[in-house]
Amino acid sequence: MSRFGIILAAVFSVLSFSLAGCFQASAQEPADSVAIEMIPDENPTEILPIEDQVIEYAKSFLGTPYRLGAVGPIQFDCSSYTRYVFRHFGYDIPGYSASQFRCGTKVESYSDLRKGDLVFFGKRGDIRKIGHVGIVVEILEEQGSFSFIHASVTGGVVIQQANHPYFMMRYMGARRILEHSSYDK
Repeated sequence: MSRFGIILAAVFSVLSFSLAGCFQASAQEPADSVAIEMIPDENPTEILPIEDQVIEYAKSFLGTPYRLGAVGPIQFDCSSYTRYVFRHFGYDIPGYSASQFRCGTKVESYSDLRKGDLVFFGKRGDIRKIGHVGIVVEILEEQGSFSFIHASVTGGVVIQQANHPYFMMRYMGARRILEHSSYDK
């Protein structure tokens, strides 16, 4: 086969696999070969319940620096972070923690918290006013607490436990933004 014929066969093979849409092609042989390895194009997060998808996406920003007024994705403040995460899933919530506290459905008690809920804390200077927000990552039943992910002033995007005295004395409540979750089934 001529050099032109080999190149044409390789191009045709790659195009036919690309048009199939569900595989990625990657050459594994020397340049003059037409062997192609098939790699399935899968996205495992598509099968996760919505609250787990939100948490996994939120975790993808761990370590992102905090900056007051930043809107992401290179830097966040607490409310721009939660807004950015929820917007990715089609939930348009305001960019201020106090405004987010009026969104969704009120979570009546601490024991009713679920993964993916927004949790709110009082300000440093006035713990009676909403000043901080995060997303519940895990319910820690044995400890009567939860862990949450948030954009922290000192550590950027981190996961922390709410049973720390700083958060315990500032906890103001929670809101459920996710309309449909695995809990509703």
